[in-house]
Amino acid sequence: MPGMFITVEGIEGVGKTTNMEYLQQIITAAGKELVVTREPGGTPLGEAIRGLLLDPQYKGMDPDCELQLMFAARAEHLDKVIRPAIAAGRWVLCDRFTDATYAYQGGGRGLDTGKIAALEQLVQGDFRPDLTLLLDVPVEVGLERAGNRSAPDRFEQEKVGFFERVRQAYLDMAREHDGRYQVIDASRSLAQVQEQLDNVMDTFLQVRDDKP
Repeated sequence: MPGMFITVEGIEGVGKTTNMEYLQQIITAAGKELVVTREPGGTPLGEAIRGLLLDPQYKGMDPDCELQLMFAARAEHLDKVIRPAIAAGRWVLCDRFTDATYAYQGGGRGLDTGKIAALEQLVQGDFRPDLTLLLDVPVEVGLERAGNRSAPDRFEQEKVGFFERVRQAYLDMAREHDGRYQVIDASRSLAQVQEQLDNVMDTFLQVRDDKP
């Protein structure tokens, strides 16, 4: 039986790193063989592209260049990591995927979503996540949390308005794809966030285990 593909999305400062670790515990405790990965990145080539995308020295990068680099890294990631793992029956937990492109390059940068959809079809075909967990916080909360970390990367240096557009794009996608999306209120305490994740994953695992 093919594995499942779960993605975790959200703006800066939503707690993806901590909650990815918690999700990893839940999934492996359920007896699933798990691959944990991230975008952009996940392969040697993808990580090299990630370095270009996040490097503040490329602050003036053309948005179309940024978009195509994202999908170049994604094509390699799908070919080398994600598709083989799922075909082998492993589950894949990924820190961001194509929804982030719609949110950041579409919502944040204002690129035509038709252009993004064309690249999505070219690179992925009909391949989509089985479950997307959107960790959501108000922008000011996320940026305050992110500001307590290391020096900001190229995206983290964007203005508040950019992240407001990104967050709204995520929330719009959650409404549009409500069968796949689960929105987690990540502004609450860590224990309350993890309780929400427990509830979502319990249901998801039960439904998958009940399938013949």
